[in-house]
Parts: sequence; structure tokens; C-alpha cells
Amino acid sequence: MKKYIAVFFSLTLMLMGCNKETETEKTKTEAAEEGEHLDEHENPNVATFTDEQIKTIGIEYGSIENKELTNAVKVSGMLTVPNQNKAFVTPVYSGVVRSLNVQPGSYVTRGRVIATISNPDLMQMQQQLQQVSAQIKMAELEVTRAQQLYKGNAAPLKKLQQAQTELTILRSQRSGLQKQLGSIGASQSYNAALSVRAPISGTVSKVMAQIGSNVDMASPIAEIVNNSSLHLDIYVYEKDLAKIQSGQTIHFTLTNSPGKEYDARITSVGTAFEGESKTVPVHAEVTGDKTGLIDGMSVTAIISLDSKTTPSVPTEAIVNDKGQDYIFIVSDEHTETEHTAKNVTEKDEHGHEHAEDKKDQNKKASKEVSFERIPVAAGTTDLGYTQITPLKPIPANAKIVTKNAFFILAKMNNKGEEGHGH
Repeated sequence: MKKYIAVFFSLTLMLMGCNKETETEKTKTEAAEEGEHLDEHENPNVATFTDEQIKTIGIEYGSIENKELTNAVKVSGMLTVPNQNKAFVTPVYSGVVRSLNVQPGSYVTRGRVIATISNPDLMQMQQQLQQVSAQIKMAELEVTRAQQLYKGNAAPLKKLQQAQTELTILRSQRSGLQKQLGSIGASQSYNAALSVRAPISGTVSKVMAQIGSNVDMASPIAEIVNNSSLHLDIYVYEKDLAKIQSGQTIHFTLTNSPGKEYDARITSVGTAFEGESKTVPVHAEVTGDKTGLIDGMSVTAIISLDSKTTPSVPTEAIVNDKGQDYIFIVSDEHTETEHTAKNVTEKDEHGHEHAEDKKDQNKKASKEVSFERIPVAAGTTDLGYTQITPLKPIPANAKIVTKNAFFILAKMNNKGEEGHGH
């Protein structure tokens, strides 16, 4: 009997030891898991994502690179054409429009007939010219006759001089009428039509008259703009004025169509503020290709100042939170055991089978990545990259998040809100 009691006591001790060891291991495991959660909770600048989450979100990696970035000033402005490259098409004589040969968008060369007008008063000048021409012929004959009489002492010199003076006056009248008709584009023969010609080469921007309208020198028929000498008028704020000087290059795009970039060169800097805007006008000449550019277009421009090589990251890699710029670096990559439920059946004490829940599961390795938030000072932005100055040390060759970093920031902020909720 004593023998059986000793065996039972020994077995009891063994079972208690096993249970204690199991409880100790469980306590250690729970403590470790709690420690991991505690560490992540205590560090508000770290967020962890699984490999699956990283792929779903589309997080991409890169590195800090040394890039040659151009320091620049961003401004807005408008394309203009100098007044010497604009012209109104106006008749130099009043009349009624009989024909129009252009429409907006038509390109015309200097001297091309834009329209014709009609005025019966033109025929009066043409008639006067014909009369004067006939009188000149008679005056020329009279001068010839007076010369012959004077040479034969049959007439005094005064008679010859009078004939010559009258001929000179008639010739002057004829010349004046010819020039007058020529200056208004009228024919010297009987014709009431008058041609109105383009004063410069360029594109017709407006047509103000129509057939049948009455026009004069104060009534433009059309407007022509020559875009070959486009200028760019930009407006620079007082704080940037000291950086601007003639000869600097401007890169600009159209505000409503930013797909293509154009170039201009600063020709002059204004010396007075534009109204009450506290901006100074700066004038530049558009260089290179001008296709698609017309007078009056709004532009967004960048004035290049200088270039320097500096640590830079893709601009998309920088996120801003409460006024501070950040980048994210990969601070830790590890593998975690992920549990996957398995349909396992067992019999209870009554012999009935039932499915085991998540307590007994298969184990599967899953990769996790921790990201640390690094404060930075952002500088010059150019060609999709931004200069940065890290405000805390970064490990050499650190991997940085270059795409979709704002998802990490969102999770980090959400974690902080949950922490405050507890």
C-alpha cells in the first residue's frame, strides 16, 4: 500500500512540474508579445506593415541620391505681343464695305487685300485728275507757242513766263491728285472701289466689320497680331526681386495646358510696383519654339537662379504632418509567425466529433516591415526631386519610401489616436 502511495505522489509532482513549466513558457510568450506591442505603441514614429499590405498599398523603395537641382523662383504671368507687332486694319478713306477676304485665324502677309470698300466721292478726285491732265496738255502747247513767239520777238518774255507758271501749277495739281489716290489705294481711272490692305504680316485675331457696314479711319475692319515676337510679362514679389536680373532663363508652361514647356529670356526688370499688388513686372522674350502660343495666354513660370548638387529624394517621398516635412525609412524587416485556421476534428468524452477552433492551427511565416518617420527640411524642387536636410541621423544606404508614403503616415496618426483613446 505504501508503495502505491509513493508512486502516486511522484506522478503528482511530475504533473505539477510540467504544468508550471507550461505556464512559465506561456507567460514568457505573452510577455514577449506584449513587449512587442508596447514598443510599437511607445514609439509614435514607427509603423509596421505586412508584406501583403505593402503590395496592396503599392509602397515602393528607393534611396537618397545626390542630384543637381536648380534653385528657382516660381511666378505667374501672361504672354503679350508688343504694340509694334499688332495692327488695326483701317481704311484711309470712308466708304461701304463691299467684300471681306479674311476671317479670324487667317494668316496674311503685308500688303494683302483684306477688304474692299466703295465710295462715289472717289470718282470726283479721279475726274479732277483727268481734267488736270487735259489742261496740262493744253498748257504744254501754250508754252511751246510762247517760246517760238519770244524767239521771233513777236511776244514779250512775260508771256512766256506766265505760260510756264501755269504749266507748273497744273503739273503740281496732277501730282497731288495722283498721290492722294495712290495713298488711299484708289485707281486713277474711274472706279469707286477702294482696296484695304494689311499693314503688317501676321494672324487675323478679330474681324470687326461686315459687308454693308459704313467704315472710316476711326472704324477698324480687322486686327492683325504677329506672334513671332511674343513677350512674357511676369510679376515678381518684393522678397524675390533681388534674385532677378536680365539674361536669366525662364521655363514656363501654359496654366490651362501644362503638358509642354517653353523658354524665355529676361530682357528688363521693372522699377515700380504694379498697382497695389506689391509685385514688380519683369519682361522676357520668348525663345525657341512658339507653336501654340498666342497673345493673352496665362502661364506658370520658373526663373532659374543657380544649380548645385545636393542630397535629394523624389518629391512624392516627402509627406507633411502639422507643418513638418517627413520621409520614411525602412528601420526593420523581420518574419512573424502567422496563424492559419485548420479544420481539425476530435472526439469529446461522449464520443462526438467537433471542429477545433483557432487554438490549434498551422503556422505560416509572414514578412513584416517597420518604417520610421524622419523629420527633414525640404529645399529646392526641380525635375521631380526635392533637396532635403535630415533633422536626425539616417543610417548609411538606408532604404526610403518613394511612393505612397502618405499611407504610412495615415496608419501612424491613426495608431496615435487609438493610443490616446485608451
